[in-house]
Amino acid sequence: MRRIPAAEIESAVIDQLRVLLRAPEIIVRTWRAAWQSIPGLDELEVRETLQQLDHLWAELSPAERTRIVQLLVEGVDVGHDCANIRLRTEGLTS
Repeated sequence: MRRIPAAEIESAVIDQLRVLLRAPEIIVRTWRAAWQSIPGLDELEVRETLQQLDHLWAELSPAERTRIVQLLVEGVDVGHDCANIRLRTEGLTS
């Protein structure tokens, strides 16, 4: 099996998390969960915030990024021609 640099795996995981967090279903779930603690929060505001994820991600400290990835990703299985990312569904809730 060939070796793959950790940076490449990390980049692929982050790219997939970006896609996941922009999915309409996740946006609605995020809005509903946040609305319980922030009454009056507008779904459009949540949608726009998640659409600007790249900018927000860049502002996070490495420790915050690591914490988010650990909440969302259970593991990564690397095969000969693909990598499968196992997500923590309970991480999406938190």
